[in-house]
Amino acid sequence: MDRRAEIAEIELDLLLESIRRVRDFDFRGYSRTSLRRRLVQRMGAEGVQTLSGLMERALHDPACMDRVVRAMSVNVTAMFRNPAFYRAFRTRVVPRLQTYPYIRLWVAGCATGEEAYSLAIVLCEEGLYERARIYATDINHFALEQAQAGVIPIDRMRDYTENYISSGGRHSFVEYYAANSSTARMRRFVLRNIVFAQHNLATDGSFNEFNAVVCRNVLIYFERDLRSRVHGLVRDSLSRFGVLALGERESLRFTPVEHSYEEIDHPARLYRKVA
Repeated sequence: MDRRAEIAEIELDLLLESIRRVRDFDFRGYSRTSLRRRLVQRMGAEGVQTLSGLMERALHDPACMDRVVRAMSVNVTAMFRNPAFYRAFRTRVVPRLQTYPYIRLWVAGCATGEEAYSLAIVLCEEGLYERARIYATDINHFALEQAQAGVIPIDRMRDYTENYISSGGRHSFVEYYAANSSTARMRRFVLRNIVFAQHNLATDGSFNEFNAVVCRNVLIYFERDLRSRVHGLVRDSLSRFGVLALGERESLRFTPVEHSYEEIDHPARLYRKVA
């Protein structure tokens, strides 16, 4: 490693430690490549040339610290993202959920809430929402505030409508939101059984037992040790025969929990806990 790269590593270590001590957010197990990309963008927006300069500003300016934390949190999401997953959820997971008198789902890393809304709509259409509770958690409290409000920019709704139709939606998508010229607001009956709460996968423990955990496109942003920790946390949070959903680029292969599950749908990355 050359001197410049070594200094950059030290700067990143110090910035991550500063955030941990000041805001109690631990990003040290996140993919450093992904973090650097986001932080470089933030440096440009803040008008500083180095990570040391960004750290100094963040330590002395709480608003800047907020912006840095927001930049480091992954908030890429969409309603009915990857429609094939939702089709598989309807056919492979819903029949299993129908056997429970009360259903608990955990959406880990929910960002601004679109995935939780999507699952709520599926459960509504499958006649399960009245006896279900969706716990949607994220590290980013700014994203959670937006998720709780249920407000989405109107220009996203055309794509979301196409996703909904492709996912096997059974009604007209406009039944689930009210729109004006700039925003769409999810209707109250969609939001009523969703609990949004702050939870840090890097440091927090299990908080309930779930019939299904949806943790899609989250683990790809973690280094191996943190991925292993989260896999253990999720396994311990699932009831026996509970279902785990991962993202299409994620897998249980070569993880410490690989033998705790059996695969029930490979393309959709759906697994059932068996041990």
